[in-house]
Amino acid sequence: MISWLGQPTHRSWLDAEFRRLVGFGRDVLHPVGGACHLDDHGRPSPERGVHTWITARMLHVHGLAAAAGLPGSGGRARALLAGLEGPLRDAARGGWHHHLGADGIPDVAPRSCYDHAFVLLGLSTAVTAEVEGADRLLDEATDVFERRFWDETAGRCVDEWSADWSEPAPYRGLNANMHAVEAMLAVSDVTGERVWLDRASRICELVVGLGRDHGGRLPEHFDEHWTPDLEYNRERPDDPFKPYGATVGHGLEWARLLLHVEASAGVERPDLLTTAQTLFDRAVQDGWAPDGRPGFAYTTDWEGRPVVTARMHWVAAEAVAAAAALHRRTGEERYLTAYRTWWDHIDDCFIDRAAGSWWHQLDEDLRPATGVWSGKPDLYHAVQATLLPRLGPAPSLARAVAEGGLR
Repeated sequence: MISWLGQPTHRSWLDAEFRRLVGFGRDVLHPVGGACHLDDHGRPSPERGVHTWITARMLHVHGLAAAAGLPGSGGRARALLAGLEGPLRDAARGGWHHHLGADGIPDVAPRSCYDHAFVLLGLSTAVTAEVEGADRLLDEATDVFERRFWDETAGRCVDEWSADWSEPAPYRGLNANMHAVEAMLAVSDVTGERVWLDRASRICELVVGLGRDHGGRLPEHFDEHWTPDLEYNRERPDDPFKPYGATVGHGLEWARLLLHVEASAGVERPDLLTTAQTLFDRAVQDGWAPDGRPGFAYTTDWEGRPVVTARMHWVAAEAVAAAAALHRRTGEERYLTAYRTWWDHIDDCFIDRAAGSWWHQLDEDLRPATGVWSGKPDLYHAVQATLLPRLGPAPSLARAVAEGGLR
């Protein structure tokens, strides 16, 4: 089979899509600091305020673009960094607010591991892209993360704290830990501190066990003792961050991250590879075209039956990245077949060539929908889908780009 991964024309296509996506995010800056939500046409929606996770993700995107040599992105990265250093940062109590209103006033939402993991990722990328001041802020962010979110005894992350840092919430979540793994690999790469890689590996040990015990369908929600709650949010199955059931896209994303951890450690880990393949196969078997039409379902129940059949752009993005990573690791052609099938699906259904970026959600008939997501606030998953297939599983994405790995 012809491998698209080695074809110069395919790599050129991915590069053009990367540039197009970055261009869509050129008007991302909010007047009060940080990143705006973007609407379907890439226009800022300042009335929606500023979220830390979106700001950090967009810092990551424009940092990657700056490292790749795309003019204009360096200035946007500096401005986004200023948002994280200024209004989004809680100078009095430490850490980062979850959200600012349109007037720049922070809310009183819980302090989120999810938010802070993306702060680590965005700042790590900014350091690699040589954005001034990023190194100082990364030192602060790693200190906050170690003190507040890393649980050394459990070898996992605490999910939330109260807004005043007085009390951790009993909830534990796999989603925040997943993004913490990605962030930890980036921090380890930029600082040279292996402890972050070791922490990422410990979290992956949890995933290996969960994948084995639950047939490749990963529980997402737990209590403070890390007992799975398989009924969590049954009444809100389409929650954008904590949906009921098994999240198909996270199975694919974990499959890729397990291989990144293995490669970063420089030692073959059969347990990580086997789990990656199990998670990938389960996600494809349960999630791909469950109703006979192309696309991945968002979630399934614990028997593999689809629950939310809306198609999310980020799931398709993670699918192509996982397929590319597994092919590089194993050489198996079935991953190339999947990779080509899913890029065809993205090209046919998700890429919006009229208004830009990718539709964030499609309904069962593959028409743009807004039940879970509105607008196009997030370039993170799509941008990474254009970069990861061109690079190896290590070093981290930003360092690989900065070192010319996209050639």
